[in-house]
Amino acid sequence: MPVEELIRSLPKAELHLHIEGTLEPEMLFEFARRNAVPLRFRSAGEVRSAYEFHDLQSFLDIYYEGASVLLHERDFYELTFAYLQRAAEDNVRHAEIFFDPQTHTERGVDFEIVVRGIDAALRDGQREFGITSKLILCFLRHLSEESAMETLEQALPFRKLIAAVGLDSSEAGHPPSKFARVFAEARSAGLAAVAHAGEEGPPSYIREALDLLHVRRIDHGVRCMEDPELVDELVRRQVPLTVCPLSNVKLRVFRRMEDHNLRDMLRRGLKVTINSDDPAYFGGYIGANYLAAATALGLTEEEIRTLARNSFEASFLPPHDGRRGA
Repeated sequence: MPVEELIRSLPKAELHLHIEGTLEPEMLFEFARRNAVPLRFRSAGEVRSAYEFHDLQSFLDIYYEGASVLLHERDFYELTFAYLQRAAEDNVRHAEIFFDPQTHTERGVDFEIVVRGIDAALRDGQREFGITSKLILCFLRHLSEESAMETLEQALPFRKLIAAVGLDSSEAGHPPSKFARVFAEARSAGLAAVAHAGEEGPPSYIREALDLLHVRRIDHGVRCMEDPELVDELVRRQVPLTVCPLSNVKLRVFRRMEDHNLRDMLRRGLKVTINSDDPAYFGGYIGANYLAAATALGLTEEEIRTLARNSFEASFLPPHDGRRGA
């Protein structure tokens, strides 16, 4: 079977997807006009030409600028529904979606507006496309622990709509230990935990996320390979790693896709998954990530199938849920 056909046919779960990172330039301009938000760009093409990043922070600067057009429940609804429509084309059966409430509440947008808009789209997406979903609230690690705690308090009235908490934004200089108390409070409220670690931060951040935040998944985690003992532990415990190949290349974690360590991670026995991270900025949704990695790294059919199977096993779905695919 041709690799493109194989990838398209496989049921997938997407576990590392920032909903704000699906804001395509055309939608950015549509929302800016509708909400009277001034932009420094004159066209969608000009926006795309600005998507040349030299590190994570250079991406985050434009990412937060783009999010400024998201003001109303309708905006969050349309953004989320558009992602689900695109995900359905890639045969995504289940999505566990990150959102960054602090990006919006710091601009005066109420937490309820954000979560209600996203949740309504997730419910409509399940009816329309058959994609089930869970919502993960991410704390911005460049902000204070106090800000994260305030955000958690804002989230608790909507506890039934949120499955887990996560940690994203600038990794360097912001270790997981900074948020240990916040994650302890989230766990006491019955929320699961994941965290970005080991992308631009060192392998020790992965250890902190496991030991101090008690996460069930590591988002990215590609630098674990620098610490053989850590790799042994991750393999033994089968801790999932939500790897985002196109993102890693776009942000210069790896110079080329051919240099990516995903195949080595997979063959070492790590529970690796493939995801799209911020696809509007990094040039591809989940199918494109599968195809780019498979082509550049020479993945076998069985390895591609393993990646898809891992995505369901790593999800928060019950073990015997029928949505886990074939």
